[in-house]
Amino acid sequence: MNQKKIILWSITAALAGFLFGFDTVVISGADKDLQLLWGSSDFFHGTVVMGSALWGTLFGALIGGYPTNVYGRKKTLIIIGVLYTVSAIGSGLAINPISFSGFRFLGGIGVGVSTIAAPAYIAEIAPSAHRGKLVSMYQFNIVLGILMAYLSNFLFSSIEHESWRWMIGVEAFPAFIYTILAFFIPKSPRWLISKNRIIEATEILKTIDSDHNAEEIVENVKNSSSNSKATIWDKKYRKPVIWTILIAMFNQLSGINAFLYYAPRIFQEAGLGEQTALLSSIGIGVVNLAFTLLGVLLIDRSGRKTLIFYGSIGYIVSLSLVSISFLFNWNMQLVPVFFFLFIAAHAIGQGAVIWVFISEIFPIKVRSYGQTLGSSTHWILAAIIPSLIPFLFSFVGPAMVFMFFTVMMVLQLFFVKFSMPETKGVALEKMQDIIK
Repeated sequence: MNQKKIILWSITAALAGFLFGFDTVVISGADKDLQLLWGSSDFFHGTVVMGSALWGTLFGALIGGYPTNVYGRKKTLIIIGVLYTVSAIGSGLAINPISFSGFRFLGGIGVGVSTIAAPAYIAEIAPSAHRGKLVSMYQFNIVLGILMAYLSNFLFSSIEHESWRWMIGVEAFPAFIYTILAFFIPKSPRWLISKNRIIEATEILKTIDSDHNAEEIVENVKNSSSNSKATIWDKKYRKPVIWTILIAMFNQLSGINAFLYYAPRIFQEAGLGEQTALLSSIGIGVVNLAFTLLGVLLIDRSGRKTLIFYGSIGYIVSLSLVSISFLFNWNMQLVPVFFFLFIAAHAIGQGAVIWVFISEIFPIKVRSYGQTLGSSTHWILAAIIPSLIPFLFSFVGPAMVFMFFTVMMVLQLFFVKFSMPETKGVALEKMQDIIK
């Protein structure tokens, strides 16, 4: 097995996740400056200025299955890099909220499509025994991008004039580098087989793993994707469709994206100063990275179900403490600590598992569309919930918002306990055996 090449190709594809994380969170540092600069109302600022990238992400998630399936995983990953690069340059140079939101929307499309193309690509080149670890590198890169965005925001915050332009525009550099690297990865052999490009697929399979019979793998993939008219709405895929929708819904009903978008604002609501709030946000990024790495190390050992089960318990405890703190004005200086616990629970559970699980449970013919379903469900809520946070904080208060998230995580705990299957170590072509 050519493990070094597989790891290198997986890391390259996973860098789309780095840009995902950076692009999603970098706006948090410019949040209040942009609202002050353009005099936006809370509703317009939340839904248009802050929410534009999320609406783009939703659009990208809805359409991402098409280019991923028709043009292939590799070409789609290259397109994603171009979108990120153009978005970063354009939004950094924007002169009004409309042009800013338009370029942020383009970057959001890149994020949405990447949640489909990157996990699918990595899952299809990875051996079964290491698939969880390799696919979850996408999530690791997301949180690395989040940490770098928080750190970058803190460093650029000292610029006196229009620091937000530097915060937003600096993403163009890693985006350009990723785009170039994406040209040098091979095409997904399983996608090639699904397009009946057998000779090309066989050569790549031999490069990936010379120890196994490439022809046998080709035959297994062809058998698992023999029904060319299959759709994810076929009765036999009812269970994976339900699992996909639920895991994607619960991911956002934890409040994770709402918090990542508004971490500095939430910390200031808790009484921290602006600079302290930014530093606490960097702490969030560090905890996220550390526990995501732990999740990457454990996902192929402990399994997907175990990680998300214990992560659910961590969610419930931490979100309850945050809600109580805001409700009774109790130990407000500990709010960042409670959020560190929340982030740890997310990173080792939902964060490490979601993209791995969704990339595994559908066969090759409908995999990209199954991921479209999961990704679009995820991003519908990811667009709606953060967009409403400024309004909800002023209308019902942070305590009720975080109590709602707590209740949702109790429901997730029941879903994981009684419905979610374990997929660790199962070959992609044998996955249908566990969904019957």
